[in-house]
Amino acid sequence: MLVLLPPSEGKAASVAGAPVALESLSLPGLTGARRAVLDALVGLCSGDEERAREVLGLSPGLRGEVARNAALPVAGALPAGEVYTGVLFDNLALAKLDEDAYALAERSLLVFSGLWGAVRIGDRIPPYRCSMGVKLAPLGALGAYWRGAMAEALPAVADGLVLDLRSSAYAAAWKPAGEVVARTATVRVLQEREVDGVLKRSVVSHFNKATKGRLVRDLLTAGAQPASPGELVDALAGLGYRVEVSAQGTTRKPWQLDVVVTDIH
Repeated sequence: MLVLLPPSEGKAASVAGAPVALESLSLPGLTGARRAVLDALVGLCSGDEERAREVLGLSPGLRGEVARNAALPVAGALPAGEVYTGVLFDNLALAKLDEDAYALAERSLLVFSGLWGAVRIGDRIPPYRCSMGVKLAPLGALGAYWRGAMAEALPAVADGLVLDLRSSAYAAAWKPAGEVVARTATVRVLQEREVDGVLKRSVVSHFNKATKGRLVRDLLTAGAQPASPGELVDALAGLGYRVEVSAQGTTRKPWQLDVVVTDIH
């Protein structure tokens, strides 16, 4: 099972310690692309602060992120699972997993990133600010930039079930192709509630991330390792989730699963 996750905009505070070693990160085929993006980002953030803030889409209150990016080559690195602090990762709660569940997380989770391409949760990286939607000179839009390197690196680790929980911006960096597509599943979270005596469903936005974080945590805690989308449906049902198949996978489109909830929290 390979679980594809988006990163979070929120990151841990910078720490003292050894800096990132690009050659030590998972998916070594991405090293050259990572170095190019890192150099371009550091170059941008070492120049005009206002221009860098504009390119990165940062509000005035986040101008400190520009200086932090400029120092990335010497900044202290942390395991990626500790760097990301957003809603999905809060609910995933990696630090609270037992030893077996954490080991499964290290093998199964892959976090996509505008700067690093994709990393395992044990890969040591410094906190940074660079979304996949950024257009970074001279590389261009990062989503498009990463496609070539990802197309070569990802198939080697995408064996068995691929559970794709990425947002659209990060999904742009790699799309399953060939026989991988039919064993890939995406998940949509729907809230079902009664309105004037009629059951209605709506797509969950903010709490979508929370539900996906809990869903992955429950799979890891149970030691579940489904090998196909069908086995994933059974595993989630066994964990108490209400899952419906809205579209079965083909050689051109992945499976689409709906997780239906009544309460959002």
